[in-house]
Amino acid sequence: MGGKVAVLPVVGMIMAECAQDGRMIAGKAAMSNGLSSFVFVLYSHTIASIILLPSSLIFNRQQERPPLTLSIVSGFFLLGLFGCLGQSFGYAGINLSSPELGTAMLNTVPGLTFCSCCYFQDGKT
Repeated sequence: MGGKVAVLPVVGMIMAECAQDGRMIAGKAAMSNGLSSFVFVLYSHTIASIILLPSSLIFNRQQERPPLTLSIVSGFFLLGLFGCLGQSFGYAGINLSSPELGTAMLNTVPGLTFCSCCYFQDGKT
């Protein structure tokens, strides 16, 4: 990157970290009170869909969308399936351990993603 750091990706990563940590702590608190980890994942995805779907339709009205082909729809399905399975297994593990351990492990994912994006942005492959 040549010593020049963009501020927006850093702020976005900090916001994502805070949201994920808050969700992890809220999940552990809910599961300690008897809520199933699978139900918590369902609630999490429902709230995310309610928030993100209208905002994507509002902010991307003028852009032309590509047609939905079978490969695109199957890609969406696989991403959703792997995301749900990953969250279900993660919250099942958090239910058996502590939220501190979960947030410590969760903090490595965005950091590694950010570093790899900066690496590939420089044109190094």
